[in-house]
Amino acid sequence: MSRHLHQSSRRRFLVGATGAMGVASAIGVATPFVCALAPNEKVKQQRLPVQVDVSKIEPGAIVTVAWHGLPVWVLRRAKTSLLALEEHVSILADPESSRSQQPDNTRNTFRSIRPEIAVYVGRCTHLGCTPNYRPLIASSASEGMVSKELGEDWYGGFFCPCHGSKFDLAGRVYKNMPAPTNLEVPPYRFIGDDVLEIGITGDGDNV
Repeated sequence: MSRHLHQSSRRRFLVGATGAMGVASAIGVATPFVCALAPNEKVKQQRLPVQVDVSKIEPGAIVTVAWHGLPVWVLRRAKTSLLALEEHVSILADPESSRSQQPDNTRNTFRSIRPEIAVYVGRCTHLGCTPNYRPLIASSASEGMVSKELGEDWYGGFFCPCHGSKFDLAGRVYKNMPAPTNLEVPPYRFIGDDVLEIGITGDGDNV
C-alpha cells in the first residue's frame, strides 16, 4: 500500500512539473510576440509631426523631409512660377484638384496655405515612384536645355522618369499621363511666420 501511494505521489509531481514547464514555455513564446506588436521607438518617431524652418529655403529651392515613412517636399516657389500656375490650366488633367487628395485649406490654384510655399508627398500617384524636380520653364530656357521628355509646354514642376508622368509646380498632373491624380498634399499648418509643421491639421489635430 505504501508503495502504491509513493508511485501515485510521484505521478502527480511529474504531471505538475510538466504542466509548469508548458506554461513557462508558452510565456517564453508569447513575450516576444507581444513585444513585436508594441510599436518601437522608430515607428513612434515616424508618426510624430515634422517641423521645417521655411525661412532658410530660397526661392526656387526645395527640401525633403521624412514623415510617416514618406518623403515630403517643401518648396518655395518664385513669383514667376506663381504667375505661370494660372496660365496653363488647359493642359492639366485636374486643374481644380477636385479628385485629388489635399486638405480643405489648400484647395485652391496654388494648392497651398501660402502661395509661395508648397508641400507635397514626393511620390508619383501612378506607382509610387519618386519624380524629379525640374523647375526650369521651357519658354525661358536656353536652346537645348529642355529635354524632349518635357516638351515645349513645360512650365516647371516634377517629372517621373519611370513612366513619364508630369506635374506642374502646384503638383497638378498633366493630361494623358499614367498618373491618375495630382500629387498628394499632406496636412500641415504654420507656427508663426517661419515654421511649418507637417502632420498637424489647421485645427491642431495630429494625423
